[in-house]
Amino acid sequence: SSEGRAVARTLTLLPGKDGIGTVRRTTLPGGLRIVTETLPSVRSATFGIWAHVGSRDETPALNGATHYLEHLLFKGTRKRSALDISAAIDAVGGEMNAFTAKEYTCYYARVLDTDLPLAIDVVCDMLTGSLILEEDVDAERGVILEEIAMTEDDPGDVVHELFAKTMFGDTPLGRPVLGTVDTVNGLSRGQIARFYKKHYDPTHLVVAAAGNVDHATVVRQVRRAFEKAGALSRTDAVPVAPRDGLRPLRAAGRVELLNRKTEQAHVVLGMPGLARTDERRWALGVLNTALGGGMSSRLFQEVREKRGLAYSVYSYTSGFADCGLFGVYAGCRPGQVHDVLKICRDELHKVAADGLTDDEIARAVGQLSGSTVLGLEDTGALMNRIGKSELCWGTQMSVDDMLDRIAAVTPDEVREVARDVLDQRPSLSVIGPLKDKQADRLHQAVS
Repeated sequence: SSEGRAVARTLTLLPGKDGIGTVRRTTLPGGLRIVTETLPSVRSATFGIWAHVGSRDETPALNGATHYLEHLLFKGTRKRSALDISAAIDAVGGEMNAFTAKEYTCYYARVLDTDLPLAIDVVCDMLTGSLILEEDVDAERGVILEEIAMTEDDPGDVVHELFAKTMFGDTPLGRPVLGTVDTVNGLSRGQIARFYKKHYDPTHLVVAAAGNVDHATVVRQVRRAFEKAGALSRTDAVPVAPRDGLRPLRAAGRVELLNRKTEQAHVVLGMPGLARTDERRWALGVLNTALGGGMSSRLFQEVREKRGLAYSVYSYTSGFADCGLFGVYAGCRPGQVHDVLKICRDELHKVAADGLTDDEIARAVGQLSGSTVLGLEDTGALMNRIGKSELCWGTQMSVDDMLDRIAAVTPDEVREVARDVLDQRPSLSVIGPLKDKQADRLHQAVS
């Protein structure tokens, strides 16, 4: 109806320069948000839909349901079979995929700009019209169990899951995104279909498109696709659950060891970090870069360049709605775990006590600025940025604003965040062929 059409609200969030990089948001009646970033100079477009649901929103019995559902949405709708979905995008040389994280899920297709209407139609159809048939649930169960097995074969992946468990214990953030063999085997079609209906409401979704796109056209096509599916007029929407129910991380000095016959020992040493909304995150980003972000970083120099103890060593941060992690990863020969750990602990301690030099900070600011811009050179990365920003922060930040924030980080702010984060007693996760004596020493290493 015409009065229904009148209440879509459109805002220009970032004006861009000469029409390049303009970011707009339209909110449709019913609450669906559509954000676009226009880059007329490219020949491609990436279209994505973000759902405000991740493994964090699962009960213990539903662990793995978000990821299971991500697979099932590719299996067929009222309009298309699974083959129709993949063949449509393959036929125009596009690529299509999805990923599930702890706090969101994203489905996307990257195509030539002229094929954008097709991508919009296919992805919207998958999100609004999935059938979730019993036989697809059964067939896909085997695929997901293989995916879990594949992850299990990569100790470098498993150690990060182990670290989440070390830090968060038996909470939704501590459990694996893929679920476990037991939970995946236990999930029924009914449970997954209810999960779909509850979480894939338009009020929980953000549509994002970037590249050579026209905002009004994208809005019109998305609206048509959702209206055809009757998906804009649901009245039984469940509000998005707030994500601040996590008890404070009481993980100091916890050690989790997994004894495996691997060639390398995989080590993560870490502590609570910052929530993704924390204003200190910019200073933490600079600290993380200087400490373990590149070949000139402290950890890389000390562990790899000077002593040759590891091929891969780095630090990282991850931020959630209400908490975060800071971690250091290294892969080394099993006999050298204690040496590597001691160096990592010493460096963290030194930086917590004395801060970084002004040179290190200046270099980290430059490195972080450069990698931020270089990481945004394709339409997929732009779609990711605007979709995730809308979903997680509800605002958009221009690249120039981001660069200004990074450049504005002062040595004092870095020293302060280094004290706050690195001065905490760390926890430790290790996978490898560990002897009993080593296990005892590892417990002592974080005490």
